Amino acid sequence: MIQLLFHIVAIGLYTISAVFYWRVLETQPDAGGNLKRAAIFGGLGVVLQAALLIGDIDHDGHLLLGVGTILSLDAWAVTAIFLAASLRKPIGSLGAFIMPSTAIATLGQIFLPASSEDTRISDPWLVAHIVISILAYSLLSIAVVQSLFLWVQESRLRRRYTRQPLRAIPPMETMETLMFEMIQVGFVLLTLTLISGFFFSEQIFGDPLPFTHHSILSLVAWLAFAVLLIGRRQFGWRGLNAVRWTIGGFVLLVFAYLSAEFLFKLVLPH
Repeated sequence: MIQLLFHIVAIGLYTISAVFYWRVLETQPDAGGNLKRAAIFGGLGVVLQAALLIGDIDHDGHLLLGVGTILSLDAWAVTAIFLAASLRKPIGSLGAFIMPSTAIATLGQIFLPASSEDTRISDPWLVAHIVISILAYSLLSIAVVQSLFLWVQESRLRRRYTRQPLRAIPPMETMETLMFEMIQVGFVLLTLTLISGFFFSEQIFGDPLPFTHHSILSLVAWLAFAVLLIGRRQFGWRGLNAVRWTIGGFVLLVFAYLSAEFLFKLVLPH
């Protein structure tokens, strides 16, 4: 009962944070104050959710992977990285979409709690592989949110629509630069995820190089982000072209990620 109460409090903190971030988007006079309040409530939510996640995934030294826990862990990582990055980057406006999404994902811990039937993992290197993959997914998630902002900005500017809340969003060049910074770091982590995944594939699937939906989609997603970064560096890709490649690569990664969860459920011993 107490744990349920803490989950509700965490969801409430994220919701309050989202409200303040939306006020920032609306360019109210006290934008700076709203940013601080949003970050404080969001930070409190991250701390509380971290404590709840530790209680959910640490069972006798094992990592207990349940659907609700995974959803909540992913959302927590996205939010934590976003809050840390917002301390030095003008990306506060993204919180208007990240915080509500995290609040919804946190519901997974309530309605889909970890159980003894979920996958247990004790190998520390496999745990490290999973953590790196979550960090890669989180960074690329933030990049996708930025790409959607860019798409909205460019679409409205083409129609000469400059009403609020666009005025509260950083200039397109700034958002684009930040997006590619996130993609570059996420791409490095995704590369490490694929490399480490090959080492653990025999342990998981009994095959050193398995051709599963997960591995194929992950490689195609990696190639999509590689092409995007090469295109940016060599040909100066930007705007809608960059947005399409970012969203396309991320969609492939999501499908790969979801297929991996099913594989963990079906193959790994409980």
